[in-house]
Amino acid sequence: MNEICLAPAHRIAALIGRKEISCVDVALAHLKRIERLNPSLNAFVDFRPERILSQAEKAQDVIQSGTSVGPLHGVPLSIKSSIDVAGHRCEAGSNLRKGRIASEDAPLVARLRSAGAIILGVTNAPELLMAWETDNLLYGRTNNPWDLTRTSGGSSGGEAAAIAAGLSAGGVGSDGGGSIREPAHFCGICGLKPTPGRVPSTGHYPKAGGPFALLGVVGPMARTIEDVRLLFNAMAGYDDGDPCAAPVNEVSSAEQHQPQLEQITIAFFEDDGRTPVTGETRCAVRNAASFLVNCGFTVDQFRPEGLEEARQIWANFFVSAGGMILEPILSGHDEELSSIMREFRRWAKARPPLTAGSLLASWLGRDAVREKILVQMRHYPILLCPTAAIPAFRHGEREWQVEGKTVQYLDAWSYCEWFNLLGFPAVVVPMGRSPEGLPISVQIVGRPWQEEFVLSIAAKLEAARGPWLAPAFPD
Repeated sequence: MNEICLAPAHRIAALIGRKEISCVDVALAHLKRIERLNPSLNAFVDFRPERILSQAEKAQDVIQSGTSVGPLHGVPLSIKSSIDVAGHRCEAGSNLRKGRIASEDAPLVARLRSAGAIILGVTNAPELLMAWETDNLLYGRTNNPWDLTRTSGGSSGGEAAAIAAGLSAGGVGSDGGGSIREPAHFCGICGLKPTPGRVPSTGHYPKAGGPFALLGVVGPMARTIEDVRLLFNAMAGYDDGDPCAAPVNEVSSAEQHQPQLEQITIAFFEDDGRTPVTGETRCAVRNAASFLVNCGFTVDQFRPEGLEEARQIWANFFVSAGGMILEPILSGHDEELSSIMREFRRWAKARPPLTAGSLLASWLGRDAVREKILVQMRHYPILLCPTAAIPAFRHGEREWQVEGKTVQYLDAWSYCEWFNLLGFPAVVVPMGRSPEGLPISVQIVGRPWQEEFVLSIAAKLEAARGPWLAPAFPD
């Protein structure tokens, strides 16, 4: 049954719908795989076999009754442990929330269940999500299925590892500075950072609000773009609890906007002029651009002006304002905090404290740079660029030599951070390999509320690349 565990979510749903496999068999296969591989990966932190099988039995009864089913019927999914799943831990990797059990599903989880999904459990994350690797004092570190000595990324590192290793068919992460896209890049899967408010963040901890509401989103992760689209379709929609929510029309199909898609001019750039990327990363971006040319698109080499300004303002919001928001929770608990959380506090305290005036200036600066880049994107509504400067790093590393320059930890992910600050949708898709065989993704970015366009371009790249490859992890 290992084959079904590595099958795309949409194929699993189709097999169940045609009664070629039962929901119970699918659940059992994933449960056995979790029990066998999770000790090495440490991706899941709370899964309950009896709950999984109970959901699967009820799902199979529906199939047997002949009742119409949702698009995710019987598909096993996982959820990041910062999102409420009724009856499961929602600790966000922190001792300060140890033992916290969610009393009800977050809206996005309820929507996935309504579409027929089976929720397997919740996955590991760094403490309060403030890192690009997954490690904490509650559960320890999560390992990358491509190389156990390397991180799966963060903060949705447990999700990425679980999906890449076939423990889950797909799932949900969150992203305030690359936390969906960087783990997806590290583990060789796909992930979408939507426009803020497109998928409700209600039921996520830390709660979205103020500057964090501008940066942070929840979004789908899966092994294929078709599966990412499937999960996005199920989760998207208005909810009162998300401060950025808007009554956007229902998600349109690829066919509906195909005529507009064919007219798009795409821009690509290999680096930002500040932080170098590995040679294999450059190659992945160039190859992706060539694939799109072969698909009939006009593709120009162009880098928007304003990216460095966006990076600096992102740091004011994520690090400085984030430190201010979290400090009342953390103060007086030094001995209970992980090394990663203590590191984040040092970054925050090393920066000039935000005042009302400097916060207002940052907010106004954000709006100005967003307008500047959106004007440039009138001609280039799709941007193609790296996801990160490097592939998955070894546990605990903090700097790397790239093209003769030292790349520091916070700088390596600036390729993701810009688009959190700007509120643009961005999806990553694997397009290459490092000399060590580690996955390398490219990032496709669009204008706000145009997730359908970035997903369609990503699907074309995926088709040109060829079938998804599983990590060489022992079966």
